[in-house]
Amino acid sequence: MSATDYPLLDKIKYPADLRNLDESQLTQVTNELREFIIDIVSQKGGHFGASLGVVELTVALHYVFNTPKDQLVWDVGHQAYGHKILTGRKDVFHTNRKYKGISGFPKRKESEYDTFGVGHSSTSISAALGMAVANKLLKKEDIQHIAVIGDGAMTAGLAFEGLNHAGGEQANMLVILNDNCMSIDPNVGALKEYLTDITTSHTYNKVKDEVWNLLGKISKFGPNAREIVQKVEHGIKSTLLKQSNLFEALKFRYFGPIDGHDVNHLIKVLNDLKDIPGPKILHCLTMKGKGYKFSEEGSPTTWHAPGIFNKETGEIIKITPKSPQPPKFQDVFGYSIIELAEKNEKITGVTPAMPTGSSLKFMMEAMPDRAFDVGIAEQHAVTFSAGLATQGLVPYCNIYSSFMQRAYDQVIHDVALQNLHVIFCLDRAGFAGADGPTHHGAYDLSYMRCIPNMIVSSPMNESELRNLMYTAQLEKNAAPWVIRYPRGEGVMPEWKTPFKEIKIGTGKKIKNGEDVAILTIGPIGNYAITASEELAKEDVSAAVYDMRFIKPLDEVMLHEVFSKFNKVVTIEDNAIQGGLGSAVIEFMVDHGYHAEVKRLGIQDRIFEHGSQDQLFAESGFDIIGIKQACYDLIGERLNNSLAS
Repeated sequence: MSATDYPLLDKIKYPADLRNLDESQLTQVTNELREFIIDIVSQKGGHFGASLGVVELTVALHYVFNTPKDQLVWDVGHQAYGHKILTGRKDVFHTNRKYKGISGFPKRKESEYDTFGVGHSSTSISAALGMAVANKLLKKEDIQHIAVIGDGAMTAGLAFEGLNHAGGEQANMLVILNDNCMSIDPNVGALKEYLTDITTSHTYNKVKDEVWNLLGKISKFGPNAREIVQKVEHGIKSTLLKQSNLFEALKFRYFGPIDGHDVNHLIKVLNDLKDIPGPKILHCLTMKGKGYKFSEEGSPTTWHAPGIFNKETGEIIKITPKSPQPPKFQDVFGYSIIELAEKNEKITGVTPAMPTGSSLKFMMEAMPDRAFDVGIAEQHAVTFSAGLATQGLVPYCNIYSSFMQRAYDQVIHDVALQNLHVIFCLDRAGFAGADGPTHHGAYDLSYMRCIPNMIVSSPMNESELRNLMYTAQLEKNAAPWVIRYPRGEGVMPEWKTPFKEIKIGTGKKIKNGEDVAILTIGPIGNYAITASEELAKEDVSAAVYDMRFIKPLDEVMLHEVFSKFNKVVTIEDNAIQGGLGSAVIEFMVDHGYHAEVKRLGIQDRIFEHGSQDQLFAESGFDIIGIKQACYDLIGERLNNSLAS
């Protein structure tokens, strides 16, 4: 971009440059920043609507506060694109979410302005409180602490835990509630209604105007600012303003709601709030997708992360393939649960704020009384599902694999210990792609395999996903279940096969072989099939087995494998510790077999963002990595063959 495209933005490398501008120039800065985000995201893809909605707030925060000394904590990270651009990453912003590029979320090792790494929601208040308490103990009383949290993220219990503690600590912190009635999908629950009541109450807004008129005078009073604040608080209490009681009951001073798109008013308010000690909450009203006509008029869910689009027309660019393509695993789940629910009236669907991402939205549309979006509340989703199961219903609790980690205690205590018939469909298992390490489902096989009563499975393709979903809901198979599958497309264009029961704990032999056995679980098995076919062309005979269940294991099939082969490769898109490879070695040792086992999986380190194929290659279990593992086991002759 040339300097004529963004005359002010191009002069801003860091927030100190922004603070050198006159306040009258900031509206132009917000316009240029918004245009820059539109230009880059329309060409490169990424999250969109959330960052457009907080452009003015982002500029105001960095203008008023002395970042990075003042600690600015963003929740989730979808809204932090403007923050990244203003904090030294404008010139590399085009690499956002690309392999080896900058992260799509705040990341501490990427910038000192990213005070806390995020990817999932509702952590900002607790993190900012920890910083505030730490700096109080360290006698750094001049540091400000600001948490920016969306109204969607406020549906999580962690946010309320942080609010509750912060009110008791009386720490110096400001919580900014970015209220746009959205997370990724529309918000649900009583909190949404409560915030709506605040913003639409005529009584409240009359008092709010009076309060802000008082507050606007604070800067003129200097040492008497605290007295003015007390008058403000007294004024609120004396009018019995019920709408603010939720936050005031938690000992937060509540201010707002105010227009989150008026940058100059935001600056005035934030400057006043800097002088008020203790915990404060500022309620800002914003619009997701603000400033881009097509996102303002279209669905906020669609424009959350639209992919590449035509900036001028708003047309989202979709490449139409020449031949039929496999559906996404998510959509197979979404359509299959409706088919099953039509036959079994006990089936229900549950998701924590991911109806579109998980495709439970299809059931919510077709059977709204049997499908539940519980908000960003994974712990509640699991225990709510357990409660449904105690009454004989069969809940399919669909949670992203990395999000399920938040509800691990509930999985053990509320489901497994009671042996309840809850079916966990773990979406985004394995490498999640551009969302990176906060979303990689790298640990689920390991952390679910060790839980008593739990059945843990993973389909190789769409047909097997349907069959596992069918098998799991049968009354004779009532138990806690896990069905885990990756993000994105499968391998079967003709996927809608008739439902078929799969015997629990059975795998299948995909291909015979003589030299080496390859054991896989989940869709990564399709890479193994391709690798075995290429090996056959090089005179290597590799058998391929799809384990399908990691708990219980198919011991009959494993006895066959270890009776015939002394060279075994295991492959999984899961952490190498505790997953399929570990389970196979445990079986081998327990039954007195002796074989060389090469384990391929997600290595013991953090993998950043990138396409699944890029990350498979980096971790060593793409097709080349599988072939190399086989050669490593078989010997030098074949290593030479691979090199040639």
